[in-house]
Amino acid sequence: MPKKVDHEARRREIAEALQRIASTRGLDGVSLRDVAAEADISLGRLQHYFRTKDEMLLFALRHINALAERRIRERIGALPASPGHEPPPRAVLRECLVGMLPLDEKSRVGALVGAAYFARAVHDERLRTEAREGIPQLAALFTELLRNAQERGELPAGRALDPRTEAMLLISLVDGLTAYTLLGVHTGEEALERLDAHLERIFGSSD
Repeated sequence: MPKKVDHEARRREIAEALQRIASTRGLDGVSLRDVAAEADISLGRLQHYFRTKDEMLLFALRHINALAERRIRERIGALPASPGHEPPPRAVLRECLVGMLPLDEKSRVGALVGAAYFARAVHDERLRTEAREGIPQLAALFTELLRNAQERGELPAGRALDPRTEAMLLISLVDGLTAYTLLGVHTGEEALERLDAHLERIFGSSD
């Protein structure tokens, strides 16, 4: 009997080869042939799974995002909570935001792949549509957490705050912090400090 090929596993192996290239020399000018060599397969074999570099980048980005989401869910699951209650919205929101920053090698590589994909998406409507799809869901999650915090009285009294606007500002903040971390404008630790400073402006001191 011929051995059954796990095509999804093979795609993940190719995505991981792309990630290794991103972590060592970036993705500028990287070709399908380069990734095939890194994955130790022929170019024809790679093109059986990905016809173009854009297809490969998209799969790699989705794979990385799925892994990041799993790590964030694990971090949220480890948050302290009283019996029968979920963790406070601020704590959940912070874990989500921290998980989006390039603070270790895995998240740094994910950010590099994302930057390469988004740079191509600016000039390609199909890729741009794909790149935008996740933003409304993320904004909805953050909006719900902020609204929940309002209802629980966890925001400073007497302060008018629009959860939807604040959610989009948080997404924009993390995008900017990510870009500046990758560029070396600040360190990951400084990015985290600035994120916490902004959360303190929204929620007040956590002391």
